[in-house]
Amino acid sequence: MRCVIARFPFDLFKNEVEDSMKGIKPEPVTGDAVVISRRVYPVKQVGEVITRQDRRDFSSAEVVRALSKLGFTCRTAESAVPAPAPARTPLETASALLGTPAEARSEAPEAVSAPRADGV
Repeated sequence: MRCVIARFPFDLFKNEVEDSMKGIKPEPVTGDAVVISRRVYPVKQVGEVITRQDRRDFSSAEVVRALSKLGFTCRTAESAVPAPAPARTPLETASALLGTPAEARSEAPEAVSAPRADGV
């Protein structure tokens, strides 16, 4: 398939991309990623290998577009990072630190002791 990356035309084929990435160890993924042969590679790393250009010469969107057309699974940086949990309010934080009140626990209430025989 013919595609343009960094203003240069390339004829890319899926099997050639897989072969070129065969002996290369994936770098840690911090942005967009692509799955090639059950390995997850950063898009910029794959773009550098298949185009033989510096990573600063092309955008990850150009490589994602080309690899998606070839049939590779691409993940954007937004889908790779889970959404942060909502922050607790000060009341929720204090409540969690103090624990639950005794009446809210599922335990049975303590029985009231009967008066002793000596009258106390």
